[in-house]
Amino acid sequence: TAVEAAVAFARAAGQAPAVVTEAGGLRLHVSSVNSTGYRCVYASDSGRFQARRDVEGRDVFLGTYGTAVEAAVAFARAAGQAPAVVTEAGGLRLHVSSVNSTGYRCVYASDSGRFQARRDVEGRDVFLGTYGTAVEAAV
Repeated sequence: TAVEAAVAFARAAGQAPAVVTEAGGLRLHVSSVNSTGYRCVYASDSGRFQARRDVEGRDVFLGTYGTAVEAAVAFARAAGQAPAVVTEAGGLRLHVSSVNSTGYRCVYASDSGRFQARRDVEGRDVFLGTYGTAVEAAV
């Protein structure tokens, strides 16, 4: 993405990248008290960044990423920040929902920050797969 390219350039130039407020179609959770600039994103000793989230009092590890922005995107996904709703993808009309937090019918955010597609078939909940974005799950 353009954000990842800008971060890579800033790293190569020896500059700290500026905090971005949106990436991957998500609004990122900016923090003025965290040294990374993002809520629940922490620098590790390896120079990479970890995303963590509190779920019912438990510390849930979301992953380790190359940039603070990538970790912030993972946190935004896990926190239920839905991407901008797309109505068409891959030549298909997507089933948009105004009551589902992901913005799509039968697509649910998991604690891992990924998205599950599920469908009711003759009264049974059928799991269709796990995807990186809500749009991918909706397709």
